[in-house]
Amino acid sequence: MAFNSEIAGIRKEYSSHSLLEESVEKDAIKQFSSWWEEALRSQVDEINAMTLATCSLASKPSARIVLLKGFSQEGFIFFTNYHSKKGIELMQNPNACLVFFWKELERQVRIEGTVKKISEQESDEYFNIRPFQSRISAFSSPQSQVIESREALENMVEQNKKIYATEIRRPPHWGGFVVNPELIEFWQGRPNRLHDRLLYTRQDNNWIIERLAP
Repeated sequence: MAFNSEIAGIRKEYSSHSLLEESVEKDAIKQFSSWWEEALRSQVDEINAMTLATCSLASKPSARIVLLKGFSQEGFIFFTNYHSKKGIELMQNPNACLVFFWKELERQVRIEGTVKKISEQESDEYFNIRPFQSRISAFSSPQSQVIESREALENMVEQNKKIYATEIRRPPHWGGFVVNPELIEFWQGRPNRLHDRLLYTRQDNNWIIERLAP
């Protein structure tokens, strides 16, 4: 199969920032927080959108965009239906990768780690602050399963609106996961494809910082 010369010729020259060892935090989460704050100030579009990659027991990978809902030294939190494809895969194989791409800053962050459910209380707290329509949708949608039609899905939503008009509780099959990072790579676009890549690897309670070739 031949490559497409028009597609292959699409290029962007990166030149906005650099990423040097002497200018970064020694702690990976603090470094992520620093970049996060800069992305907020720069009004990065969909700053919390991240690719979540999972793998089945048969070693078949899959990936999709999810939204970050919080981060700390404990890890990176997102919410989903536990019966969805990603939910099932994470319960079977609790290893995951997250990728943020902030094109406005010519930056990428790649995170690898292990996953576990957050507490039911924390999932309840987040579910209860979601807009009513989002709560109804989470309750109504059998995520990742084959459904009859769009109409059937919307009918289910309307039925549940009537049933749960005043109060709706978090369904037990919906909640949060936290990705506890084992390594975090910070990528900064640089001219001539000589990009800066700094890899933080967790070792006990410390982070080892190494430079990777672009």
